[in-house]
Amino acid sequence: MQNTVGGIRLYLICTPDGMPEIWGLANPKIGEHEPAETMLRHDRHLLHLDQVIIGDKGFAGREFETFITDNLGAHLIPPDRKDEKKRFGKLGIIRQSVKSVFDTLVG
Repeated sequence: MQNTVGGIRLYLICTPDGMPEIWGLANPKIGEHEPAETMLRHDRHLLHLDQVIIGDKGFAGREFETFITDNLGAHLIPPDRKDEKKRFGKLGIIRQSVKSVFDTLVG
């Protein structure tokens, strides 16, 4: 997930209990996928085979899903988009949990 703070975009990958495991900062003018892919490639040793990664709507898309599956052996679950067939739902409760992590780190 990502959040823009003071002109810099903060990216977090957290454990289910909200502990940040992988993080990075990027220029908000570049796309979301590039910094996320760079972080995941660099810290792939922190992921395990068949791990589930839940992302926000900015990480939806077949190309990014394919990167996660083919290069990391993990599974991406983004919230459903209006233009797609329903697959996972809105994932709002999970997003709220990660948002609280952002708020704690930024605060």
